[in-house]
Amino acid sequence: MSKIAFLFPGQGAQTVGMGKALYESSPAARSMFERANAVLGYDLADLCFHGPSEKLDATSFSQPALFVTSLVALEEMRSQTPDVVLACEAAAGLSLGEYTALVFSGAVKFEDGLRLVQKRGEAMQAAADLEGSGMVSILGMDQPAVQAICDESRSENRVLQIANLLCPGNIVVSGHDDMCLAAAEAANAAGAMKTIPLAVAGAFHTALMQPAVEQLEAALAEVPLSKPEILFVSNVDASPHDDPEEIRDLLLQQVCSPVLWEASMRFLLERQHDQFYEVGPGRVLRGLMKRINRKVACHGVIE
Repeated sequence: MSKIAFLFPGQGAQTVGMGKALYESSPAARSMFERANAVLGYDLADLCFHGPSEKLDATSFSQPALFVTSLVALEEMRSQTPDVVLACEAAAGLSLGEYTALVFSGAVKFEDGLRLVQKRGEAMQAAADLEGSGMVSILGMDQPAVQAICDESRSENRVLQIANLLCPGNIVVSGHDDMCLAAAEAANAAGAMKTIPLAVAGAFHTALMQPAVEQLEAALAEVPLSKPEILFVSNVDASPHDDPEEIRDLLLQQVCSPVLWEASMRFLLERQHDQFYEVGPGRVLRGLMKRINRKVACHGVIE
């Protein structure tokens, strides 16, 4: 019998128009967007459906937008394939997607999760605005080689570190702008297949995000967390956690810690999970799973 896990996307999966078809066809989707508007204080549906993309891509807006649209996709699954939802035994989310996974798992209520995500997005945007920084995806190199590039390229008092370990041959580094440029040049010279500067506000999952941690900590302290009803796997250590206070601490650590996505997926595969669903916009997580284990099925819910 198959073991099912749900995967929730992170920042970068957003696109203008996401969730529109479900909003038009599903009363549950409309209700969720209306509840979100009441929490956020602006028309999230209009932003998701019509943009502009520059606003939707901003960290402070993209994080709530992806959180809500992914949960709208989940409501569509509850309507169309309720047996799959009931049979799901595990959940994980890529960075921001952890908050969506925690709502699905019953650890956080929707409105509380959305308030946290709104605060997280605003805090990370503010931290990014303090210094010029960014992220670069390095394709075709393994972790030791990328780590060596970071060690050799980094200058004194400058930040450059591995931020995302996504799948074999896809590693993201993060840091000050000049350090990201140096890393890309060094990787290309060392034979990387490709280097891609990412369209993000700053150096997520590095020490440059520490100011955001302080703001998020205050917001998290006000939100009740419960024990997840299914297996929840953290990005921070690619391990399961069910203690609410541990999860609270991990959500803080996650802002500055590397995202161990490949290791998280391998943990689920070792636990015999063999049916995965990308619950939210885009195809990023399906693409990563193909690189991790091509034989395992990973289905989409919405494009």
